[in-house]
Amino acid sequence: MAELQIYTSESVSEGHPDKLADQVSDALLDEALAQDPTARVAIETLVTHGMALIAGELTMEGYIDMPEIVKQTIRQVGYTHTDMGFDAEAVGVLTAVHEQSPDIAMGVDRGGAGDQGMMFGLAANETDELMPLPISMAHALTKQAADVRKEKGDDFFRPDAKAQVSVVYEDDQPKMLDTVVLSVQHRDGIEQEDVRARALEEIIHPVLTRYADWVDTTGSIKYHINPTGKFVTGGPQADTGLTGRKVIVDTYGGLCPHGGGAFSGKDPTKVDRSAAYCARHASKCVVAAGLADKCQIALAYAIGVVDPVSVHVETYGTEKIDKDKISEAVRAVFDLTPNGIIESLGLRTTKYLPTAKNGHFGNPDFPWESTAKASDLRQFLGT
Repeated sequence: MAELQIYTSESVSEGHPDKLADQVSDALLDEALAQDPTARVAIETLVTHGMALIAGELTMEGYIDMPEIVKQTIRQVGYTHTDMGFDAEAVGVLTAVHEQSPDIAMGVDRGGAGDQGMMFGLAANETDELMPLPISMAHALTKQAADVRKEKGDDFFRPDAKAQVSVVYEDDQPKMLDTVVLSVQHRDGIEQEDVRARALEEIIHPVLTRYADWVDTTGSIKYHINPTGKFVTGGPQADTGLTGRKVIVDTYGGLCPHGGGAFSGKDPTKVDRSAAYCARHASKCVVAAGLADKCQIALAYAIGVVDPVSVHVETYGTEKIDKDKISEAVRAVFDLTPNGIIESLGLRTTKYLPTAKNGHFGNPDFPWESTAKASDLRQFLGT
């Protein structure tokens, strides 16, 4: 008898306060690395009604006009007038930033990891981008909401939005779409029937059409659109936003373990970020090489130590060859040291602001999404 299970993942839009905080942190990181590719950066952002607080560590050659970058980032997201409750031109910016601890720098300078911890990567034959289907669809919904607002103006929809997708799996394969939840901020004075109609027509249905080849979208899907009945007050006016508070949204939507380390605002010497990217890169290449239909790679590091303390490859019984051979190939083909990851993926020249929108994985523009090394895995294994 077939085993049925419902898996659910959520995404939040670029106008969600936590994602806004992530974007500010990564915009500041991008500016630091543009001026000094060896900059050490760990920037945290808090956004709330009328203000943004920037705190953390920064060691670099150069100067950053932090208030201007903060305002520019907020402006690009769409908070541009006071009736939204948060206005880029009026926001107050407070800073409390100091240099990286020399005790940490000492270990990183010799090529060691910038911290301890566990990082996970996942790839699965469930979408074109080899991502789990629920998180891929949830991200597509929040991106579509942002695209619609930017195309048609903010007189109807506003920047804040959240989406959630529940998919029925049969024997570990996506079978049918069960539930779609979409909460999208809108201008005051609009009837909820109009919000629902436009959300279905302009946001939800285009996304469902895009994924029709991967999952049944023709059944009796349950829709919850602005289920409280109204979503006028949003963004930092409604909720305080913090960098790094959406780590599951940023990764695999709960369908993969998470070591707990956030990404945004951190330079690539922090393995929280770089090793998570490497784990995704390697797992995606395993699946792209046809060695397994699903692959999870777990890495662990000790602060100041060059080599990972553990490397684990899991293929969930979908492997096409012996799993130990796949693990051996991963260790041989991918340089898993912090400096090796940085150099092989070009992480000192990567622009990180785009990663703070719609997840850090699945976007083909990101270097860790390349599958070029799939051929190296096959060559090593002689397949």
